[in-house]
Amino acid sequence: MTPAFGGRNPLGGLGDIGKLMKQAQKMQEDLAAAQQELENARVEASSGGTAVTAVVTGKGKLVDIRIQKDAVDPDDVEMLQDLIVTAIREAQTRAEALAQEMMQGIAGAAGVPPGLF
Repeated sequence: MTPAFGGRNPLGGLGDIGKLMKQAQKMQEDLAAAQQELENARVEASSGGTAVTAVVTGKGKLVDIRIQKDAVDPDDVEMLQDLIVTAIREAQTRAEALAQEMMQGIAGAAGVPPGLF
């Protein structure tokens, strides 16, 4: 400690900078791993029973859509369109919830207050 600070830590209550840096690095590594896990994750949702199933990554990117033959009615294309949109939106909502849960887990482990991520 320098005499200018009367023997006190000049950073006050911040504590050990080395420890903080290690925690920040660990959190960064955990976030990168979570991002990769979300990219590899597959989340699906269906609408109209199982008439339309959408599959998205954990980041919400559409990767597959499955449509049952009996869902295709040439006289009611609008219904099929609605089923597709509904399935995709639900899959993306589930992927968003998965991502939020993962980020909150990382934040909690790092001591970050809830709701910050």
